[in-house]
Amino acid sequence: MSIDSTKDSILRVANQLFSRFGFHKTSMDEIAKVARKAKGSLYYHFVSKEDLFREVILKEITILKSQLGLITNNSDLDASQKLHSYLVKRMEILNATASYHETIRADFFEHFHFIDDLRTDLDTWEKENLRKIILQGVHTGEFTLITEMDVLLDMFLMVLKGLEIPFFLQNKYEKYSPYFDGLINILNKGLAT
Repeated sequence: MSIDSTKDSILRVANQLFSRFGFHKTSMDEIAKVARKAKGSLYYHFVSKEDLFREVILKEITILKSQLGLITNNSDLDASQKLHSYLVKRMEILNATASYHETIRADFFEHFHFIDDLRTDLDTWEKENLRKIILQGVHTGEFTLITEMDVLLDMFLMVLKGLEIPFFLQNKYEKYSPYFDGLINILNKGLAT
């Protein structure tokens, strides 16, 4: 087995175990056992459990960025359609990223400082992509020009992150996801006035 496939195998198993048991209840011994790798193999690829968890989260964030980037860069969609598609896809992907849910939970109980830069980078990336969508809408006349764009983007992210808690930690995603269209229509109308 190649070094890359060994690392991918470890990441896959670690993601499953972190998702199921959480960061604190998952041990490197358990990951090695389930992955059928020597514990030394884990430490060859990852300096610590924190490093491994960080890599799992980075992989989930990379998938999120890739999928959302396809929407942001889709020239066949107008700004309202992009915003709608972006928000729905964002929540769908985050609903499936169980290890990322652990980082949301950690915000309440203890902070995982070793992933702060990943979260900050994601926030910055999302603001820039939402800015592109909104500016496209301003350019085409769908949205009005926002003078305090940075404040709007910060608030937009606060609203999205506020939804993450009930959706993903309190398991209300399935209950409320059919109502996304109504919420997104309110956002689109607010940008249009």
